[in-house]
Amino acid sequence: MSSSQSTMPSQSDSKFDELKWIIQIRRTLEEELEYDSEVPVSIFNVPKALMASDPDSYTPQQVGLGPYHYWRPELYEMQRYKLAAAKRSRKQLQSLNFQTLVDQLIKFDPRIRACYHKNLDFNGETLAWMMAIDASFLLEFLQIYAIKEGKVIARVSSRMSHLVDYAGRKSAHNTILKDMVMLENQIPLFVLRKMLEFQFPSLEAADDMLLSMLVGLCKELSPFKLVEDLPKIPVPAECAHLLDFLYHMIVPKLEEPSEIIEVVVDDQNQDMIVPQLEEPSEIIEVVVDDQNQDMQGKEKSSSNSSYVKQFLDVIWNMLSKLNCGPISLIKKVLVSRPVKVILKLPWTILSNLPGFTILKQPVEYFFSQEKEEVKPENETSGLNNNISKPPLVEEITIPSVSDLSKAGFHFLPTNGTISTITFDIKKATIYLPTVGIDVNTEVILRNLVAYEASSASGPLVFTRYTELMNGIIDTEEDVKLLRERGIILNRLKSDEEVANLWNGMSKSIRLTKVPFLDKVIEDVNKYYNGRWTVKAGKFLKLYVFGSWQFLTLLAAILLLVMTAMQAVCSFYSCSHILRVSTNLYQ
Repeated sequence: MSSSQSTMPSQSDSKFDELKWIIQIRRTLEEELEYDSEVPVSIFNVPKALMASDPDSYTPQQVGLGPYHYWRPELYEMQRYKLAAAKRSRKQLQSLNFQTLVDQLIKFDPRIRACYHKNLDFNGETLAWMMAIDASFLLEFLQIYAIKEGKVIARVSSRMSHLVDYAGRKSAHNTILKDMVMLENQIPLFVLRKMLEFQFPSLEAADDMLLSMLVGLCKELSPFKLVEDLPKIPVPAECAHLLDFLYHMIVPKLEEPSEIIEVVVDDQNQDMIVPQLEEPSEIIEVVVDDQNQDMQGKEKSSSNSSYVKQFLDVIWNMLSKLNCGPISLIKKVLVSRPVKVILKLPWTILSNLPGFTILKQPVEYFFSQEKEEVKPENETSGLNNNISKPPLVEEITIPSVSDLSKAGFHFLPTNGTISTITFDIKKATIYLPTVGIDVNTEVILRNLVAYEASSASGPLVFTRYTELMNGIIDTEEDVKLLRERGIILNRLKSDEEVANLWNGMSKSIRLTKVPFLDKVIEDVNKYYNGRWTVKAGKFLKLYVFGSWQFLTLLAAILLLVMTAMQAVCSFYSCSHILRVSTNLYQ
């Protein structure tokens, strides 16, 4: 097996031996058949859409771990530190030499290859030596995070002292940390476990050491504050590699999948065509035909008949508190018989009268309890067609922290991860987990998003969280507000850098819906859009400052009022109407 080559010939080979290729294919199928169903692919290439946005966040800068970046010339200078770690690891082996360890890893060649998405174009012995050397280096680096009675297990050698820093202040240390969490720079955890098996007397002791290393590293790398009593995750039974372990520690598992299944309802026989569900907890979204939608539209239009009454009631309540001369004249006009007749007309008729068509959309917008905004008439048909589709990533909108604060929202931090995000509608308070931002955070966030997009079959929970933070943070003022409330712990130079970090996390691979996060976003938007201050601001911006027709109508009304007052003053004494004492002019 050690001499078995890759299943695909190298593209650089000018000659192709068909017989040799067939032998390799037959041998590979026989060797890897037992591992195909047991070992899923867990180490992927970063999707091109994400790689193009920020290549440095996904490409190792100092050390290459695993086969993807092992042969890069700029990373190969770390080879001497890897070999030094392998020599020290050999001394810890119990009456075994390093070749024995390599021979054991050769037996796991099919299992190692099954972890990688990319074809590995070298033989099994080369891969085994690569795994053994990289695992030795990684274990020596992880020793500083091992927790046993509050002390570090082993002292780092003097050769690596400038690379490893207990306090994490050295730039080389942070660079290695960032390289270790990159998606393309992972090695399987069972290789680390196999290495520790030869260094400890029992398998339980090796597992405890590996778990303590990983937990200590996650507490160092996690942007969120992890609880002290962490659940003991079986390693490597449930976690494939270091990034996968960090993902499981941060991202909560959802019991109910959020897959949306489209169901079509036929109007004629009212039969519901429902596809067979794999799991009973899936969400079913019903799409009704256009005829039903038209009937619902008619019922909705009848309910709009009270809009004009509400509109004028608000105006009347405001005017009733004023008793000066011009206002008393306007009151007499509003209670006159013609106005009373107009008010008795249904809104559907009144909105089509000359002069009232301009007021139709503003009145409906201002007093509507619907959360969506009034769309232009040419967009209503497209809205009906897209009602069952999840929103695009670019269309996910939520007000910024500054806008929410002005509308009366409050923000409070939580000690936990993404699962603690909630919105208390009674207190108008949004609860967000405390997140620490340092020089390593962007690389960690981006690679967690890339790994989730490549491996997760369900909802992209972590990606949705980054979209939420991207939505509420627009400027450094938003970061400042969250920092003052203890939600963001900024260890960078300025709040602007933090705002740029979140605003740069806008790329996503596929659309998803996360029930508890989508519920928070929906409730926040509904509560925000229902505030009178927000409605008034949007009303003025959309229908006053942005509508020349509305401004023209107001000018015409003002002109008519002034003309009417001039006509009244020509017949009656204006001083009597306005209640102005003539003694002031004597």
